[in-house]
Amino acid sequence: MAFGWAIISTGSHANNRIAPAMAAAPGADLVAVCSRDQGRAEEFAEKHGAKAAYISVDDLLQDSRVDGVFVLSPNSMHAGHTVQAAQAGKHVLTDKPMATTLEDALAMVRQCRAAGVKLGLGFELRQHPGYILAREVIAQGTLGRIGLAQGLWGFGVRGLTAPRPRTGVQQWWAQPELVGGASTMMGMGVHVVDMLHFLLDQQVTQVAALTDGQTEQQPLENLVTMSLRYDGGTIATICTGWLLPDANNDLTIYGTDGRISGKATLNAARQGEFEIVSETVNRTETYPSDLMPNFVDMLEDFRGAVEEDREPAATGVDGAKVVQVTLAMIESARTGRTIGLEPLSI
Repeated sequence: MAFGWAIISTGSHANNRIAPAMAAAPGADLVAVCSRDQGRAEEFAEKHGAKAAYISVDDLLQDSRVDGVFVLSPNSMHAGHTVQAAQAGKHVLTDKPMATTLEDALAMVRQCRAAGVKLGLGFELRQHPGYILAREVIAQGTLGRIGLAQGLWGFGVRGLTAPRPRTGVQQWWAQPELVGGASTMMGMGVHVVDMLHFLLDQQVTQVAALTDGQTEQQPLENLVTMSLRYDGGTIATICTGWLLPDANNDLTIYGTDGRISGKATLNAARQGEFEIVSETVNRTETYPSDLMPNFVDMLEDFRGAVEEDREPAATGVDGAKVVQVTLAMIESARTGRTIGLEPLSI
């Protein structure tokens, strides 16, 4: 039987990626959508073939046809909507970032565990076959000891010296309390942090960041650079920003015996080229650009996690670790200090 999905919030990500992915996923059935505006909910439902449109999250969660919800509301609302869904017995896949406080992130994990429902994170890059291959190569020791990782993810328009303002329902991205105290980090940086967690299987112990924001004059940054130290000895550098129209959007892992380069791969779409250069493996894989497959596979993986009673590709614990790093980035940028991280206890 198909997995009955509901979408909470009908913004551009839901409209352009998640709902179309549900239509393409063989095991997905979009049952219901919820928006604070009934007309918007009905318009979205009609466009994407949802069976019901709600203005109330509580009403949506009472719909017996709904097996799981995809939470796509503003960042600060993820925790509340996740807890509501868990208490209603619904499985939850939530968009990144998981939450805007570590306390909320941990509460989400604990509430879903207590309710016996699955909690997954919308880190669709974990479904890219190039990154799956890279993780396997690293785990096999092909690159030797991993010393350095570098990731860049940026966007922009030539000639613009400031990002275009968000409009319509996306205006919350300009409100620090709703977005979580960071902009480009929340939009793109969290993906890079999670991908390094996925590839390295190491935990961050220190964060040092420089941004053009996190001040009274400019609370939200357009550019962030940060350095991360991992408990396995790896050091990483990450750069992300809205004013980088010619960014390569790549990630490279350097080891004592080789490297892996993902060129033009840090993007929501499945695309780019992966090059493995080492003593024992020399291989190049190219992926044509396609927006949907990562999202479709993410939905199918989550459905499989529910049916097989296993963890999804990106778990609530994975999401909480990214929240911890993100908050450390914000604190480091504000204070000019390197921030140490303790292991999470969940």
